[in-house]
Amino acid sequence: MSSSRLLALVAGILLILGLVIWLTGSLSQLYFGIAITSPLLANILVALMLALLICAVAALFYFTLPLFREGTSRQRADRPQPVKLPEQKAEVARETLQAVQQQVAQIQDEIARQALIDRSREIEQSLSFRELHVVIFGTGSAGKTSIVNAVIGRMAGRVGATLGTTELGQIYRFQLKGLDREIQIADTPGILEIGIIGTERENLARQMATDADLLLFVIDNDLRQSEYTALRALTEIGKRSLLVFNKTDLYPEADLDVLLNRIRQRVQTLIPLEDIVAIAANPQPVRLENGELFQPEPEVIPLLRRMAAVLRSEGEDLIADNILLQSQRLGAEARQLIDVERQTQAEKIVDRYQWISAGVVSVTPLPFVDLIATAAINAQMVVELGRVYGCEINLERGKELAISLAKTLVSLGVVRGAIELLSIALQTNVGTFLIGRAIQGVTAAYLTRIAGKSFIEYFRRDQTWGDGGMAQVVQEQFQLNRRDEFIRVFVQDAIARIALPSKEPDRNSNIEA
Repeated sequence: MSSSRLLALVAGILLILGLVIWLTGSLSQLYFGIAITSPLLANILVALMLALLICAVAALFYFTLPLFREGTSRQRADRPQPVKLPEQKAEVARETLQAVQQQVAQIQDEIARQALIDRSREIEQSLSFRELHVVIFGTGSAGKTSIVNAVIGRMAGRVGATLGTTELGQIYRFQLKGLDREIQIADTPGILEIGIIGTERENLARQMATDADLLLFVIDNDLRQSEYTALRALTEIGKRSLLVFNKTDLYPEADLDVLLNRIRQRVQTLIPLEDIVAIAANPQPVRLENGELFQPEPEVIPLLRRMAAVLRSEGEDLIADNILLQSQRLGAEARQLIDVERQTQAEKIVDRYQWISAGVVSVTPLPFVDLIATAAINAQMVVELGRVYGCEINLERGKELAISLAKTLVSLGVVRGAIELLSIALQTNVGTFLIGRAIQGVTAAYLTRIAGKSFIEYFRRDQTWGDGGMAQVVQEQFQLNRRDEFIRVFVQDAIARIALPSKEPDRNSNIEA
């Protein structure tokens, strides 16, 4: 509400209050004067005056209420409105996948880009056509294959042909009543196996578990620490899991209750109580009184009921969640490839400008290595690095950044440290008479490299220096680039580019003399 309207409103209220006070006094005098001769007429007069007063108050509210509404609506319009997110998880998954596809398009390696495009299309098609993937995960001795056989046996008459027999075991499809999508159930290699082959099989099992819509994590005893770690890792990435305790027939009832309670307490922060299911997928034969062996039926009804409840109530959400997870993983892979490609290009730029800087300083020696004087060179390097990372920076801004970083190099003692470090390294590789002419150029190249590497980190972090600021980034790059092996190679390269070529003019001048 504007100040002029507010003043008008206050004046109107004060005027009405004054009229009400005056009217009350006048009305009381008039009432007592008329009531002496005609009480009825006095009451009628009071009623009329009250009606007029109510009309005046109503008129005041009628004309001032829009002002309040206008002020409130303006305040609401000024507030930032929350972004309305898609209500359906499937829509969120589609939007995430579209963002990933835009990232993939930036990859320059044609083979890698096409591979990721194909995977993104497979993920996209999964929202409409894919089956529900149930994966059984656990140690090799937990009875995973027995669970598959027991589940498929219970679903007899509704089981499709196997999708194939591989080293992972058989993969089956079946249909649950009330569920539109088919269900695919698959075994995985056992985890915690010994040897290189065991490690490879475990990695494959973990990959399959990560790609599952619903995971059946199978154990047959108290949780090992390695099993608990694997379960926690899968639940932390949002993988919907049922913890299946198999081989219950091997335990006395009292011992089984104690063991299950212990497991429930250990995983209470990871798995809901209703998602912990005890079964016996392949019970041990029982010897009857007559000496015959009796094979009990598999006790997997609790697992089937819980699977059915989860898949019916959460099936579509599980698929959307899994596709969202796969999209995020694909996006992370694409970002990593893009980052590698950008870093390769950026390092080539830094390598080129470090020798340009060295050449300029070598041709025009300065009393000391002055990075401020070479700011124009480093500014152009900043501009080119920005383009690699999709950041448009003009030359003036590049110069500001270059000068700021040069001052940081000096204030941190990096310039002095570089001169000392490179002087020692040069003395062991070239004659003393060359050091004076080479040290400035080599040091300029080295400091330009530190600056360039620091700017790469700046652009990788979306044009921020991080919590530690520019000084921390510079210090980290200086420490990374002062290792003995790097300095040895760098100095040898610098000698070939700077020190040895500088010897030729001296030799020619001596001949001419």
